[in-house]
Amino acid sequence: MVNLGTPENTDYINMWKYLREFLSDKRIIELTKIIWYPILYGIILIFRPKKSGKLYDTIWNKKYNESPLKIFTRNITKKLQKKYEKEKIEFAFAMNYGFPRISEELKKLKSKGCEKILIFPMYPQYSATTTASVIDNVNRYLGKERWLPTIRFVPPYYEDKEYIEALYKHIKQNLKTNNTKKILCSFHGIPKKYFYKGDPYHCHCAKTVRLLNEKFKKEKIKLEMSFQSRFGPQEWLRPYMQEKMDEKIEKKEKTLTVIAPGFSVDCLETLEEIEIQGKEEFIEKGGDSFNYIKCLNDSDISINMYFKIINRELSGWI
Repeated sequence: MVNLGTPENTDYINMWKYLREFLSDKRIIELTKIIWYPILYGIILIFRPKKSGKLYDTIWNKKYNESPLKIFTRNITKKLQKKYEKEKIEFAFAMNYGFPRISEELKKLKSKGCEKILIFPMYPQYSATTTASVIDNVNRYLGKERWLPTIRFVPPYYEDKEYIEALYKHIKQNLKTNNTKKILCSFHGIPKKYFYKGDPYHCHCAKTVRLLNEKFKKEKIKLEMSFQSRFGPQEWLRPYMQEKMDEKIEKKEKTLTVIAPGFSVDCLETLEEIEIQGKEEFIEKGGDSFNYIKCLNDSDISINMYFKIINRELSGWI
């Protein structure tokens, strides 16, 4: 089970290490080193670690001294392991950036005698910035090994019936009022030029929202799409979440329900950017109530979804 990644702590040094690794990935920033590195090392890595650390502090789990993303990902892995108690299947989790590293977890699985390994990138919608980067990371490790296990990757599941059904049930369970008529689906954005270069991410997000709209026809609830987490001066996929909030206020719609279907578990972008910052902005603009529906996380609905998808992808192996 592979998720994006997380810093080990919120202090300057740990944030610096995490941001350096994340922002050095060519899948994330498609600029040559001669252009990007002076910006990264001369500006971003000087000021950003402190700022990002303060944001992480608002959502950091003090009891376990870990981010919610790592806690939820570990919990999902443990619960899935229990579902396969009778099978000779070993589960592990890794982060594309940070720890535990993909290479280290693959080494451990090999040392346990695993000859067939299924990699599950926990991104429903494909993007070169996420899924492809995981594949790059796996191949980087395999490229240094002499004996290679058989590898499969779980494909993007943005339109998978199990995923759509899981979201549908989860949303219904967590609606605070039966009067909800609109839900805003907020996805992590990517630069618009990546879309023009052929990244299918926008199309995958749109398909997810369309399928959810079909599921909610009986309830007469309409789901709309927006994008968040813009970084830098260039244009990203639109509409931005802030633009949709402005639109709601202009239409005198004072209540807003938001879900982030592109995130498998809650993290900085959902808990701080949406639930804290998004709520503050919406209320300041004149809104009355803001309801953020948490991610699927390690809920029973989530575990059953993963279990069914994994069973299918292990076809022929078990």
